[in-house]
Amino acid sequence: MYSKEQASQLKQAFWTAFGQYMTPVLSADGLKTNWINYKTGAKHIYFRMQADNRSATISIDLAHPDVELQELYFDQLLSYKSILHTTLNEEWQWQLHDTDEYGKTISRVYAELAPVSIYQKEDWPRLISFFKPRIIALDEFWADVKYAFGVSV
Repeated sequence: MYSKEQASQLKQAFWTAFGQYMTPVLSADGLKTNWINYKTGAKHIYFRMQADNRSATISIDLAHPDVELQELYFDQLLSYKSILHTTLNEEWQWQLHDTDEYGKTISRVYAELAPVSIYQKEDWPRLISFFKPRIIALDEFWADVKYAFGVSV
């Protein structure tokens, strides 16, 4: 078992290593990208990568505070489902109106890898192999559909 500080340091070390590993990878638009804190350019739409002692997830989170608008975003994203799954080369889970770790209502499209632990360095290659192709594919997908969500250049 790790102390809170040790767990925090291991998490930070993983995300730093992942960020360094991804630094040379350019976005679909040919730009340098902060892959860990990916900016969609659309308010309330986030690409998230998370890992803990049991699993890892990568997701598109729709976090608009107006639940009806959130549902409209979800439906709009759903209209691009086949493009998303083709770009990812796999099917993801679709979840309308879930609660995040802060108690807020969000909708999420995600993939999960389990069992895996961010606290076990021997699992890091699996985590990197899970996150890297998916965040790159999400970026490729987003480059094609972001304008439908009001993102301007």
